[in-house]
Formats: sequence, C-alpha cells, structure tokens
Amino acid sequence: MRLFWKDQLPLLLIYAAQTVLVPLLYWLSGENRPIRIILYGMSLNLVILALYLGFRYLQHYRLYQRLSHPESARLDYRSSLGTAPLPEAMDELIRRYDQHNQEQLNTQVRRMDQHIEFINRWVHQMKTPLSVIQLTLQDVEGAAADSIQEELERLRKGLEMVIYTARLDRFEDDFHVEPTFLRQAVSEAVSENRRLFIRRGIRPVIQISEELSVYTDAKWLRFMLTQILTNAVNYTQGTDKSVTITSYSQGMDNILQITDQGIGISPEDLKRVFNPYFTGERGRQYHESTGMGLYLVREICTRLGHKVELESRPGEGTVLRLIFSGTRSLQ
Repeated sequence: MRLFWKDQLPLLLIYAAQTVLVPLLYWLSGENRPIRIILYGMSLNLVILALYLGFRYLQHYRLYQRLSHPESARLDYRSSLGTAPLPEAMDELIRRYDQHNQEQLNTQVRRMDQHIEFINRWVHQMKTPLSVIQLTLQDVEGAAADSIQEELERLRKGLEMVIYTARLDRFEDDFHVEPTFLRQAVSEAVSENRRLFIRRGIRPVIQISEELSVYTDAKWLRFMLTQILTNAVNYTQGTDKSVTITSYSQGMDNILQITDQGIGISPEDLKRVFNPYFTGERGRQYHESTGMGLYLVREICTRLGHKVELESRPGEGTVLRLIFSGTRSLQ
C-alpha cells in the first residue's frame, strides 16, 4: 500500500495544487461565485480522484504486492501480475529475463560438466606415465631413486586432490554411506602414506577398536585421512616423534582423534585454516602446503553429516577430531 501512495504522489500533489489554484483564480478574476458551488466542484473532483485511485490500485494490486515484498515473492514468471498494460509489460520483461538467465545457467552447467569430465580424463591419463616411472624405479637404487620416488608421491597426491576437488561439485552423485570399520580405514590410509612416515622418521600409533564402525563413505573418509595425516607428518620436525590416532565415544557420537607433535598453528591462523588456499604463517614455511587439505576435509564432512574440530598451539602440536554423529560400535 505504501508503494502505491508513493507512486501516486505526483498526481495527489497536482490535485492539491489544482484545488488551491482554481478558487484563487475565481477570486483574482473578481467572479463572486457562491462558496457552495466551489465546494461542490471540489467535492466532485475528489470523488472522481478517489474512484480513479481505487480502480488503479485494484488493477495493479498484485504488482504492488510483489514489488513491496520482494523477499517473500515467488520468482515464478508463470504467476501473472495482472491484465493491465503495465503488469503485462512487467510479466513479459520478467519472462524474458528468466529465459535469458536460464540459458546462461544451462551454458555454465554444461561448461562445468565438460570441465569436470576433462579433469577426470586428464588425471587418469597422468596415472599411466606415473605407473611406468614407478615400475622403472624398481631397477634403480640410490639417493636419486629415493628422490624421484618422493616426487612421484607428491604428483600422485596432487592428482588425487585435483580429481577429488572436481568431484566435490557433484558430490551427491559420488558417495555411498555405509557402515565402515574405522580401524581398517585408518590402517589403509597409514599404509598408503607409509613411505612418507618412513622418510620423515614419524611413527604412526593406532589405538582404535577393531569392532568400531561408523556410517560414512569409505572412499571419501580415506581421502580425508590422507590429507590429515600428510599435514600431521609434514609439519612435524625431528625424529622419534609420532602421530597418534585414537577413538572414543561421546554420547551417541564416535570421535576419531589425530594428534601430532608438530610445530602447531598460530592462534591468529586457527580460525582461517579451513579457508581455501589459506596456508598461514606455518604453511608459508613449508612450500608443499597448498592450503586446500583442511578446506576439503571440512567440505566433505559437511556433505557427509560429520563434524571436524581442530585445536593447536605453536610448538605443542595439533589435535584434529572427526566427529561421526549418531553412530555406535557394531559388535
């Protein structure tokens, strides 16, 4: 209603000016017309104005309602705004905008699908030369072979991160939640990264019950564990140190806790470690950091209905917890 009166304000101002000027014109011209005639004319004009405003409001009621409450309006071009010329013109404009936006959206979706398909094919093609180099290294010994092996592992993990990041946009088509034995998943992740543990002289300590099972996607869980373990090992300096992986229950939740003895995270960086591409003060000291590992962990947890928590102090290591809500041990 307020928008209607704002829209009609110029007309009301013109009517008010006319109401004042006409009697003034009679008075200046010296015509001594009876007051009742003047009031009758003013009343007649007022009635005609009221009828016009009422007709105008009813004619554009839906248009004014839609414009007055845009936050609750349905963005549906099939819902007509009215049959008057102005609402019909607005309907046509909205339809044209909707059609244009839909075409743009479809174009972007097609491009995204093509991009994801290209990334997937490219990653799989890159796995072949990596496998060939891996086989060739079996006949090579010495420091050079170890160095090449280390670079191969970085390439493999980098390709894995690329393909999982691409799949994240189509996560709903690429996950399957089922009971998963937590110790088995952790052991497989540790085994996949055993060369990294050995090279850095870090001992993995697994303290998880064999019977503990949680509802999750095993493939995405192993990817998350790889990101977490890689960070834990890369940010741990010195020898004779360990990464401890434990589990415990808290109400209906099962919690997987990974504790390292690394350099820790600065307090000012704690709130930002889950942001994409954020490496922080500690990450800049290690050129291997991409700033994507913890971001992907959080995004995957959100999509699977899990939670992730992190505590850290500089020089005292980092504790990361994956919380599997509403799960129990399966005996």
